[in-house]
Amino acid sequence: MGDGRRAHKFLLGKPEGMRPCGRPKIRWEDNIVRDLKEVDYEDDWKTLAQDRVTWHVYVLAAMNLWVP
Repeated sequence: MGDGRRAHKFLLGKPEGMRPCGRPKIRWEDNIVRDLKEVDYEDDWKTLAQDRVTWHVYVLAAMNLWVP
């Protein structure tokens, strides 16, 4: 994926501009890292996502954590 593509900017980009005082906003990538830590995966999530079958297993496990 090229660096100039919109999806790449959303995935890896940092928000620009000034922010108000307080806690920084959580990025989509931060949520992925947090959810994978909940299911005991500590490595790089981008390499995990390359293997679709294993990625699917981890996503389903993370989703089951949030079901009441």
